[in-house]
Amino acid sequence: MKKSKIDQTLAVPGLPPEPIDPLAPLHVQKPPALNLANHFLIAMPSMQDPVFGGTVVYVCEHNDNGVLGVVINKPTDMTMQVLFERIDLPLQAGLDSAVVDEPIMFGGPVQDDRGFVLHTPGAHYSSSLTVTDQVAFTTSIDVLEAVAAGTGPTRLLVSIGYAGWSPGQLEDEISRNGWLTVAADPRVVFDLPIEERYTAAIKLLGFDPLMLTTEVGHA
Repeated sequence: MKKSKIDQTLAVPGLPPEPIDPLAPLHVQKPPALNLANHFLIAMPSMQDPVFGGTVVYVCEHNDNGVLGVVINKPTDMTMQVLFERIDLPLQAGLDSAVVDEPIMFGGPVQDDRGFVLHTPGAHYSSSLTVTDQVAFTTSIDVLEAVAAGTGPTRLLVSIGYAGWSPGQLEDEISRNGWLTVAADPRVVFDLPIEERYTAAIKLLGFDPLMLTTEVGHA
C-alpha cells in the first residue's frame, strides 16, 4: 500500500476527472475555503449512482489537491481473515474473532486493488495521516502487520479503494444536492453495525431520516 499517483478520467461522484495526489502531507497544502476533513458525506436519495447511492463517506483530507474519503457502509464479501490470507500475513493465535470476521469495505472506485485503513491513532506507521486525535488514515501495510500480530489499533475499518474528488468537484456535487455534510462522529465509523451507519449519520444533522427528501440542502 505505497503511495502512487491517481490516473482517472471519468467525471463521476467520488472519482476525480484529472490526476491528483490527495495523499500529499497536509502541512504543505493550503486548506480550501470549505474544509470537509473529518466530515461525513451522506448520499442524498436522489443520487442514483450505483457506486455511491445510499452511502456514507468519511472525509480524510480536503485541500487544494481535492478531497479524499472512504465509504464506511458498503461491505464487500471479503473478511479480514481472507484479506490476511491473500497478502500472506499469518494471524496470531487467539486473535479476536470480531476482528478476524470483520468485513472489508468498498472504500471507493479509486485504486480499488489496494487496501486502506481508518483507525484510532497511536503507533507510528510509515505512511499515515492523522485526521483528528481519534481518527487516522494509513496506506502502508505495516498497520495490517500489527493487527495480524495482535498489536494493532483496536478500532479500525479496512477498505479496498477510496473515493477522490478533484478541486471543486465535490463542492459542485454538494451544490446540486448530491450530498449532505455533517461533522463526523468516530463512533459511527468504528462502533456501529454497518447497516446502522447511514441512519446514524443522518441523525447527526438533528432530524429523523424519514423526513429526508431529495430537496434537502446540505448542512
